Amino acid sequence: MNRLFYLFRRLILAVPTFIGITLVCFALTRMLPGGPVEMRLLRMRGIGDSTMAGEARPGASITEDQRRALNAKFGFDQPFFTQYANWLVRDRMGLRMTSYDFPNRTAWDLIAARFPISLWFGITGFFLSYLVCIPLGIAKALRHGTRFDAASSVWVFIGYALPSFAIAMLLRTALCGAVDGLWNFFPLGGFESAGADTLTFWNRLRDHAWHMTLPVICYMAGSFAVLTLMMKNAALDQISSDYVRTVLAKGASFRRAVWCHAFRNALIPIATGVGGILTVFFAGSVIIETIFEIPGMGQLSLNAITRRDYAVFMALLSLTASLQLVGNLISDVCYMIIDPRIHFDRS
Repeated sequence: MNRLFYLFRRLILAVPTFIGITLVCFALTRMLPGGPVEMRLLRMRGIGDSTMAGEARPGASITEDQRRALNAKFGFDQPFFTQYANWLVRDRMGLRMTSYDFPNRTAWDLIAARFPISLWFGITGFFLSYLVCIPLGIAKALRHGTRFDAASSVWVFIGYALPSFAIAMLLRTALCGAVDGLWNFFPLGGFESAGADTLTFWNRLRDHAWHMTLPVICYMAGSFAVLTLMMKNAALDQISSDYVRTVLAKGASFRRAVWCHAFRNALIPIATGVGGILTVFFAGSVIIETIFEIPGMGQLSLNAITRRDYAVFMALLSLTASLQLVGNLISDVCYMIIDPRIHFDRS
């Protein structure tokens, strides 16, 4: 009963937490200089890339009436809390707002177009990280101090020391033919080849895998070392525990003591990241997607920020914040499933 009450309390507390996050960011979008009104005025003067044919006139002066009309168009002429309430309720956390940069598309239209690509990379990178790091961490714990442990630690620490974008640049240069004379095993970028729509299902899946190989490796590089070492240290702690020695004293084999008793408890620290599976759908890596020219969520968020498309940016923020809060709750549920000894008090 305490567990259900704890989960219910966490779910209720998620509401003011979400409001606090979005309220602060919403206020910043209204306070920072160079907002959508200023960007639109620059286009009307003919400065920068103009998507407003007919309005752009180089050297044109902007009247105060035009500025007020733009403020009214974007809703900036209303009181701040009225703007926030409209964004939260009427516009469904900004998902129904029209993009400032694409007048004929809503924020959700732009997000939905990028979502399948981020879904591919997010799920693939997430599950491959756990499928590789958990067995590797257990293997390193069982062979602690051996040559295998030392050799694998070298690669783990290299992956930890090198930033993911540096690995992306190295792989792209060495394996994508970016420099003459080097291997050309993988495409320079993109998510699929030209004309992929005409391929059969399996050939198109193979084409996606060909494009995804290097970016997924870079996605995994950031969490690979941390997860592996966390799994190894947790396994070593459990293997040296008294209950494992008791199991061995009762005649059980070492393999049974590890996999049937120590393994489940060693997963408890790893459970903290399970809730992150929801956020990987929308987060993406801005730098990696830029390097490999992947039209995913990371690139969409970068474009929204640089072009001051706060409608899309706030919609992305609201989705990411919601999924992060739900993911934290999922991590707590995983704690309770893995370790039944965990109790939550009302105090």
